[in-house]
Amino acid sequence: MTVSIANRGASLPVAYRLYLPQDWAEDPERLARAGVPQEIGFATKPEIALMQIRALKAAGVPEGVVLMDAGYGVDTALREAIAALGLDYIAGVQSHMTVWPAGEGPLPPAPWSGRGRPPSRKRRDAGHRPIAIKALAFGLPAQAWETVAWREGAAGRLSSRFARLRVRPAHRDEGLEAPRPEEWLLIEWPEDADEPTKYWLATLPEAIALDRLVDLAKLRWRIERDYQELKQELGLGHYEGRGWRGFHHHATLCIAAYGFLISERETIPPSGAGAAAKREKPVLPQGYRPRGAADPDRAARRQLDRNNPSAALGRDRQSARPMSLLQRAPQANRRSA
Repeated sequence: MTVSIANRGASLPVAYRLYLPQDWAEDPERLARAGVPQEIGFATKPEIALMQIRALKAAGVPEGVVLMDAGYGVDTALREAIAALGLDYIAGVQSHMTVWPAGEGPLPPAPWSGRGRPPSRKRRDAGHRPIAIKALAFGLPAQAWETVAWREGAAGRLSSRFARLRVRPAHRDEGLEAPRPEEWLLIEWPEDADEPTKYWLATLPEAIALDRLVDLAKLRWRIERDYQELKQELGLGHYEGRGWRGFHHHATLCIAAYGFLISERETIPPSGAGAAAKREKPVLPQGYRPRGAADPDRAARRQLDRNNPSAALGRDRQSARPMSLLQRAPQANRRSA
């Protein structure tokens, strides 16, 4: 279980904890052998995520938009708790989730009969019910869909079709005294797909541009990509022990190493924007000559004589001794008979 901080360039886990299944958490002997602290009990993944987010907020970690995949986004209690912390979120949700379109909601409480306490619960009936977001997507007009590009991919700039509309989540809202606030429903439906492929709920402001909303929703690819690299290249997934303390020590070292690599990458263009300009060009020492370069003092001079080399750059030489040459003896002319 990890919570990462991220931007376009990199991401880094800042909170992590080993998830224990319920059968583990309810087995004291197994917990003792693994060295699990006594205060650690069973908690669902959304509950652990919320504890981590609260701890990061209390520690003063810079706040941003909380991104969640559908495994966490379907948890209504988690979304509402994050909103109660004053944080915006973009949460993946599943196609069967039900919502109220903008301007709609559950029916008001039933009229009071005059006896007992006045009714306060909202109502639904056969003709007034929320709609699944998949059905809502199929009912949108063609002009509701726009093509948006969000980043460069391996084969070019990534783009897809998106639509957005204001909705109210309808999960068990008949028991609420007031309807939930409206939020954005973002839907992705690629041109070559038979149906929408992804859905998100977002509590970002109404005035946010569609391309900005898509860009934030798609930022999870950075976290997922970096986490795979952290597991495979840095060894986070290579731990083979069975101890609580050992795993967390191992994870700490892996994440620290990854943080160092991120810091180093930011100094190497093009990972760090403008990083090349920030580096000062080293001053070359006086008289520096690259390896293999000609000595400038040995440049061609007109006064040099190849037959009588100067000894200015070398040791004194004695005059060369005369060398005997072998000559071919002349042969008498012979006439053929």
